[in-house]
Amino acid sequence: MQLIRGIHNLRPEHAGCVLTIGNFDGVHRGHQSVLRQLQLKAKELGLPSCVMVFEPQPLEFFSPSTAPARISRLRDKYHAMESLGIDRLICVKFDRHFAQLSADDFIKHVLVGKLNVRFLVVGDDFRFGIKRCGDFSLLCQAGEKYGFQVLSTDTLLHDEQRVSSTLLREALKAGNMDHVRRMLGQPYTIHGRVAHGAKLGRTIGFPTANIHLKRLVVPLQGVFAVIVDVDNQKYTAVANIGFRPTVNGTRSQLEVHLFDFNGNLYGKRLQIEVCHKLRDEQKFESFAALQAQITEDARQAREWFAEHQC
Repeated sequence: MQLIRGIHNLRPEHAGCVLTIGNFDGVHRGHQSVLRQLQLKAKELGLPSCVMVFEPQPLEFFSPSTAPARISRLRDKYHAMESLGIDRLICVKFDRHFAQLSADDFIKHVLVGKLNVRFLVVGDDFRFGIKRCGDFSLLCQAGEKYGFQVLSTDTLLHDEQRVSSTLLREALKAGNMDHVRRMLGQPYTIHGRVAHGAKLGRTIGFPTANIHLKRLVVPLQGVFAVIVDVDNQKYTAVANIGFRPTVNGTRSQLEVHLFDFNGNLYGKRLQIEVCHKLRDEQKFESFAALQAQITEDARQAREWFAEHQC
C-alpha cells in the first residue's frame, strides 16, 4: 500500500480514485465494512481505493486537552489498511494553514484538482473547511457539478453501524480485550520502534523494550499479557502501558518484557498484540516491591498463555 504524506506530495498519477475521508481511529469492523465496499466500487470503476486521514486528528488540533484518547497511531492505521488491501493512504497534515482552507477550495483544489475523485464516501456529519462550513450537502452539490458520486457511511454500514470508535475506546479503557477483539475482528495491536530507556528493568531482573506511544491520551493503561512479533518471530511477554508512576514518569510509554528471549531489540520495530489485562497500573513504594509484583505479573501472564490463545 502506498503512503502519501501531505497534499504537496500528490502527483498527476494520483488523479482518478475512489476515496473515503475520516479519522478511522481503530479501523474497527464498522470501518472495515466501509473499506470493503469502497474496494468493490474501486474494482467496478477500475480505479485505486484511497483513504484520507489527518495528523493530528482535527479534535487533537483544536482541543488538545479534551480530545478523546487515540486508539491507533498512523503506523497502526497503515498496517490495518494494508492488511485489508487498500491501495493508498493519504495522510494530510492538519495544521493552521489547512484549517483555514475554505470548503470550496478543498473540494476544487484537493478533491477535484489533485485527486479527480470519482466516488466519495464520508459520514453524513462530516464537516470541513474554515469554520466547519463544508458539509455532506455541499459535497453532494459539488458531486453534481464535478461529476463524482457521494455516499454516506451510514448507507454502507448496515448492521455493523453499532460498532464505533467511542465504544471501542470504552472497551479499551475497561481492559475488556475480548470485546475489543470482537469489535476489531482481530487482536488489538500496537506498532512502535524500541527506544533507549533508563534501563531500570534489567537492574531488577526484568529487562524491557521501551516504546514511546507519543499520544496525548492513552486509550488503555495497566499491565497486560501480550504477544510480541520480532522479525517475524513471536514471543509471549508481559507489558506495562502507562506513565510508570513508581519512577515518576511523565509521558505515556509501553514497556514489555519478553519471555525466553535473548538479543538486542534497540531500534527494532515491534508489533505487540494486547491479549489480556492482568491489573491496573500502580505506584510502588520501593523497587523491591515493584520487582515482587513484576515477578507475579510474569507468572500470571505465563499461566494465562498456557490456558488461552490470543
